[in-house]
Amino acid sequence: MFKPMRRIQQQLQDQEVDEILEKHTYGVLSLFSEDGYPYGLPLNYVKEGDKLYFHVAKVGHKIDALHHYNKASFCVVDQDQVVPEELTTYYKSVIAFGKISIIEDLETKYSVLDHFIARFNPQLNMQERKEAILPSFDRVELIQFEIEHITGKQAKKFALKQ
Repeated sequence: MFKPMRRIQQQLQDQEVDEILEKHTYGVLSLFSEDGYPYGLPLNYVKEGDKLYFHVAKVGHKIDALHHYNKASFCVVDQDQVVPEELTTYYKSVIAFGKISIIEDLETKYSVLDHFIARFNPQLNMQERKEAILPSFDRVELIQFEIEHITGKQAKKFALKQ
């Protein structure tokens, strides 16, 4: 179903793919709009196992797109250094493909929101996180992205060093 990477020598190992996802806090989620146009948007995320989670408003373009088509991709760029004298870019990036859905289970929703706050504001204790979650709990939607395929790729320069 998923094509193998064409330049396999530039593929990142699974451990480095995981490290990149753990290190960063946002990437670009790409969906298909009802009108057939692709729709990419930068979003914060958290990762738990083979799932990524995004918090969004309950209405809008991304929710409409999600209801239209449940397949998506998500890209995180780890490094992007343009090297003019070589006419190239030294890069590392990760792209995931999967299915997206809205989290309906309230316990899961609360747990994921708690994970978001703990990741983005680690100095808050459990009670402070709860106080931050409750006022907006009913106004926010959580999207679950179940990873079906994931790869990482790096510039040829990095691949040659290995």
